[in-house]
Amino acid sequence: MLTLRMLRTLQAVARSGTFATAAEKTALTQAAVSQQMRGLEEALGRQIFDRRARQVALTREGREICAKVDHILALIDELPARAGDTMRGSIIIGAVVSVIGALSLAVAHLKTDHPELEVRLTSARSNELARMVQDGDVDLAVVVGSADGSLDESLAWTPLYEEPLMLVTSRAATGDDARSILRERGFLRFDRRVPTGVVIDQALAELGIEPLEYLELNSIETIVSLVRNDVGVSVLPVLQGGKWKNDPNLRLVPLPGRPFIRTVGMIHRKAHRQTALTRTIADMLRQ
Repeated sequence: MLTLRMLRTLQAVARSGTFATAAEKTALTQAAVSQQMRGLEEALGRQIFDRRARQVALTREGREICAKVDHILALIDELPARAGDTMRGSIIIGAVVSVIGALSLAVAHLKTDHPELEVRLTSARSNELARMVQDGDVDLAVVVGSADGSLDESLAWTPLYEEPLMLVTSRAATGDDARSILRERGFLRFDRRVPTGVVIDQALAELGIEPLEYLELNSIETIVSLVRNDVGVSVLPVLQGGKWKNDPNLRLVPLPGRPFIRTVGMIHRKAHRQTALTRTIADMLRQ
């Protein structure tokens, strides 16, 4: 009998190119993937895979079937859920490291109400996550918007919230002049290879500030920990839900001039429109 799970497994096999990788993405064993694909061929009465090849290869009919399956699954994903409906199925969600904690809590609350929902979380840099969504390795991702607003034409962008940049210091650092503090104390710079680092660099350049460079790190949480211990100061986005304002060991000093912000948003493939699940996750992250 043909099942929806078979179709989703076929899609995973076609996109990943191997039964082993498809098994990881669908939370199945490799043997179960192989069994499902044989069951699918029997149900359709078609040969989908060329088993003479050393690697997974689709027959001509298999390629035609995969195109139809992609269309069918996209239509299913567009179906709106009614209030009280149970969300089910499997989904892979990516997020930048600074958001993965909030995303984990959102998913945990979601699974309490929808136990049949299978969610796998992964973290990476924004540009890496964008490629993973494009390639179908991740269904959707929460990333930092690029400074120039560029995005691959195959992807759709949903803004979630904005985080202002501020100077973060320990309580030991006195004064409220951000320029003076940055010139006098060691600067802990966030990774300039990623969108957040680019926004920080642009803010410093626009303000004409050349900080006293000390260390460059790729973890906001690590930088904040060092600031707490008065190792240096930093310019960072004030994380939503970060509770830094109530931290007895931290001070937040506004930057002079206009506000500088980083935008956090969700990306997914345009071919897969927003579903009730993606809308629910977006709403939870905005809160």
